[in-house]
Amino acid sequence: MPAAAGSAPLKILHVFRAPLGGLFRHVLDLARGQIARGHAVGIFCDSTTGGARADQVFAELAPQLSLGVTRVPMSRYPSLTDLRAQISQVSIRDRIAPQIVHAHGSKGGVYARLPALVSPRRRYITAYTPHGGSFNYKPGSAEHRVYMTIERLLERATDMFLFESAFIAGRFEAHVGHKPRTDHRVVLNGISEAEFEPIDHADAAFDLVYLGELRSAKGVDTLIEALALLKRYDRLTPRILIVGSGPDEALLRQMTVEQGVASQCVFEPPGPIRAALAKAHVMVIPSRAESLPYVILEAAAAAQPLIATDVGGIKEIYGPRHADRLISANEPTILADAIRKALATPEAERLAEAADLALHVRANFCLNAMIDGVLDAYRAALAKRGG
Repeated sequence: MPAAAGSAPLKILHVFRAPLGGLFRHVLDLARGQIARGHAVGIFCDSTTGGARADQVFAELAPQLSLGVTRVPMSRYPSLTDLRAQISQVSIRDRIAPQIVHAHGSKGGVYARLPALVSPRRRYITAYTPHGGSFNYKPGSAEHRVYMTIERLLERATDMFLFESAFIAGRFEAHVGHKPRTDHRVVLNGISEAEFEPIDHADAAFDLVYLGELRSAKGVDTLIEALALLKRYDRLTPRILIVGSGPDEALLRQMTVEQGVASQCVFEPPGPIRAALAKAHVMVIPSRAESLPYVILEAAAAAQPLIATDVGGIKEIYGPRHADRLISANEPTILADAIRKALATPEAERLAEAADLALHVRANFCLNAMIDGVLDAYRAALAKRGG
């Protein structure tokens, strides 16, 4: 589909670190939608993360990315690698001359906006979507203070803030100390119509499934402790499929042994979410911190029964009718109780509740609305800059 009448095609470069998780999904959805609308798109990201799945995605998408895919080593935390990656990003940007440089996540935000800080007369505009990132560090911690200082500095180099949830927009105001002084909008993550097809659990071999990164912020250790409590006090031994990868995988595997629940837990690498959801009756997301997680959006749309914590923008996904189902984070006893109740609930009742949540998600989280909302924001920022 060509660009809309009266709106010239844009040249857009997406800059981020890791081709993993919800951030990667968000970039891919935007890139594909922008290409379908006639725009030229490029991607700049890390070459050391993402594994075979990212390699496959880029191999399939690369022919459509007229501005190319550039992958260089990037570190999660500040290091000398940043300088080499930054030089590469500036070189690519100068060569392809995009009109839009859209930064995603904290590290992408630094790479894309730091050069803009010293180029006030630049001919491109910078857009920034935090995706949680630095805003998910514990307020008051040394890391949080450092990152908020960086956010204040880079605000001057940001033409458009595109918050994917009202929660992160609120975190910006609370911890940077004011609403963005430049243009800013909340453009909610969206999912496609095909993702509203309900999951078939006829062949489900597991009671529970977790999908996501294996790191502290995701709370998988809390889930393992909850399983141990159920086994110790209720003699319940639900089988769980743990799908994901991350820096804490070895620690979590060892924890299942130490807690006596290893025989109940099966670990699998990341894969298609619907295939994983079909293998279990209930999904559990015990996160300590989130923004607006795609894994919950996708599961909710597919009418998958859910147990989730009340963190980040998850309450926005659940809406006022379902928000009271969310539980406190970092509480193994509360999580164990929620699992016990969910598994004791008749399947028909669980599925009816999940179908009702799917209706709310369908009404509020549309993929086309997300893509068009982002493009509208780009054009507003370009108009303000003068072309």
